[in-house]
Amino acid sequence: MLHDMFAVAFEEIGRIIGRSTDATKMLASRARRKVQDTPRSAEDRQQRRAVVDAFLAAARSGDFQGLLRILDPDVAWRSCTTRGVVVRLGAAEVAGRAQRGARATVTARPAFINGEPGVVAWGANGKLLGVMACTVVDGRIVEILSVSDRERLASMGLPAHPGQA
Repeated sequence: MLHDMFAVAFEEIGRIIGRSTDATKMLASRARRKVQDTPRSAEDRQQRRAVVDAFLAAARSGDFQGLLRILDPDVAWRSCTTRGVVVRLGAAEVAGRAQRGARATVTARPAFINGEPGVVAWGANGKLLGVMACTVVDGRIVEILSVSDRERLASMGLPAHPGQA
């Protein structure tokens, strides 16, 4: 997903996960086949969206316990930032990071990012802040991928702030 959604080079992904570039490409190929072979119904799509909406509601209200209920214990949050890829592992660490964002003044809109439920967020000034996609399995978020790097965001063709359309 990092490569397909956020244009992260396979070499960089390999360094993150401790694999060679070729092994990383093979993992990506297998993952693509698995996703393409998994039929998703409209009901499944709505259920995954509801989990992400519950995550956002818990994050906005600062509900740490609510976040823990929604996150898989081994959740991974990979953020593509101007500093590179930052990885947070485990429900407590991810929930703590999400909880700290509760006071942020942003406009966030639900979106499906490459078939996964997610969010597009803009600052109070209308500038695009980031995009986030969540992988939901069995009613829990198992992976979050986000991008806040302005260069990467600019290349993604995301919509303008809803109030500026």
